[in-house]
Amino acid sequence: MTTPVSAPAGDLTPDSPAVARVPAPSAWWVLIAGVIGLVASTTLTVEKIEILLNPSYVPSCNINPIVSCGSVMVTPQASLLGFPNPLLGLVAFTVVIVTGVLALANVALPQWYWAGLTGGVLIGAVFVHWLIFQSLYRIGALCPYCMVVWAVTISLLVVVASIALRPALHRRGGAGWVLYQWRWSIAALWFTAVFLLIMARFWDYWSTLL
Repeated sequence: MTTPVSAPAGDLTPDSPAVARVPAPSAWWVLIAGVIGLVASTTLTVEKIEILLNPSYVPSCNINPIVSCGSVMVTPQASLLGFPNPLLGLVAFTVVIVTGVLALANVALPQWYWAGLTGGVLIGAVFVHWLIFQSLYRIGALCPYCMVVWAVTISLLVVVASIALRPALHRRGGAGWVLYQWRWSIAALWFTAVFLLIMARFWDYWSTLL
């Protein structure tokens, strides 16, 4: 009979809190969210290039006076850092897609990686909420592809944060555990609040469609 050889104390195993193996549903959503976000960002980038080449170009997402990408794309808020905002999405969502592929391949990524990704998505979520405010109360128009990015970013934050915080949630109880257990209910309320803000802000227009 051979005696099992234990790993050195400093080594990390796939089950170690410092290494995160991701449940399949979470891994799938990271990948799907990355793909959706990348498609939306790519479409916005193409539409922005078309407008730059031809100022009279009408974007495909100009649906009505309120839901209109063109009205948003030509504003300073659409190029906050001096270049079109969708370029940030091209880079960020590519990283998310690669992460999703690795997670689905059952590659155990270090816990610090998920913590860093959570921080990046959190920054993106803050930026998204700034854009929501600007769209509703400064620009007065909604960009459909932008709203897709909003929804993807918020839901992605919930999933990625759940992965990053999972090792700390083995001990049940406390505020962290409660937030974890209710995360999707909180996200649903989050989406509902944004929806109600949109309805209230543009109710004068929506009411004409009834």
